[in-house]
Amino acid sequence: MLISGARQTGKSTLAMSVARNEHPASFITLDDDGHRAAAQADPKGFLSRRTGPIVIDEIQRAPELLLAIKMAVDTDDTPGRFLLTGSANILSAPRAMDSLAGRIEIVTLWPLSQGELAGVGEGFVDALLGGGPPSGAPDPVDFHGLARLLSRGGFPEVVTRDQQARRRRWFESYLRSLVERDIRDLADVRRSDEIERLLRLIATRVGNILQPANLAHDLSIGRFTVESYIGLLETLYIVRRLPAWRPALGTRVIHAPKAYVVDSGLLCHLLNADSERIVDDVRLSGMVLENFVAMEVLRQLEWSKERVFLHHFRDKDNREVDLVLESARGKVAGIEVKASATVRPQDFRGLKRLKRLAGDRFACGIVLYVGEHSVPFGEGLWAVPVSALWAPG
Repeated sequence: MLISGARQTGKSTLAMSVARNEHPASFITLDDDGHRAAAQADPKGFLSRRTGPIVIDEIQRAPELLLAIKMAVDTDDTPGRFLLTGSANILSAPRAMDSLAGRIEIVTLWPLSQGELAGVGEGFVDALLGGGPPSGAPDPVDFHGLARLLSRGGFPEVVTRDQQARRRRWFESYLRSLVERDIRDLADVRRSDEIERLLRLIATRVGNILQPANLAHDLSIGRFTVESYIGLLETLYIVRRLPAWRPALGTRVIHAPKAYVVDSGLLCHLLNADSERIVDDVRLSGMVLENFVAMEVLRQLEWSKERVFLHHFRDKDNREVDLVLESARGKVAGIEVKASATVRPQDFRGLKRLKRLAGDRFACGIVLYVGEHSVPFGEGLWAVPVSALWAPG
């Protein structure tokens, strides 16, 4: 099994807990220089000198081990022999895909969701694809309370820090580690400062169509370089691209992806925005809230009852839906995000277009807003408080 996700989401802590309490195993971290050097020099010998189940932490730091693990599993396919963790999506590398295809189960560990922080298992995604908004949603949160949630985010080390200054220092250290170590572990990047500049620029455009040519122009670097940097940031679970939803061949829709930062707290740090600024700046609050909702939904896909794919939708007439969920059986639901306490009929323009295109496959469409009540706006259409995101399943 591989536990994968951004650095500091709790992967090592979870793996160590399993190794100590549930499935006894030896624990090896490749952050240790000695272990890493030995694994890189003699991968097969590194494994053969150990017996019993093994936890290998930060596997991306010695990808040479993957082929040795494949050989060991092919020789003895007893489940539970290896538990791997990685702060990069190692399966995006062709060599890893060839080594581990069909031999590994993957769990992605994102920053904590609002339900996890509240101690409940959310059922928002399942409710939408079941045909309606969740019932029994938590009490609505006002905009000041919501702004505090947005600026805090979900990294375990951050949610326990009450002071904004302490959070800022943590995020500064996090970005420094990302640029100075994690990126260099994956690629030969000569100008790592360019990646941080790109990340900050992406942060200003979350929720918009991703246009690498425009980013390259603004940064005065090559387009192909920008595209490779975006790939690195996605491999490290820092940026997430959402593809466009395509209803049918020939439909006049925009096919380019949108981009988000995987944690709203990190996004706010990149934008130099605290909770007070989020409240005061209407444009900022809208983009940060959309990013927050998109990533909360993404987390819930890990435990939804069926496999669900996340997209966005925009047609040539600029009718758009922020998030489109499509289940493996073809059901479609749409989410529009509005950083306001009021909802108007025109806010459903994109959702109505999505409903027509999806036809019988349309489950429901909702506008998430900073209000108090769930209100119907036609068949299969509702305005729903943001707090419905963390309604119990």
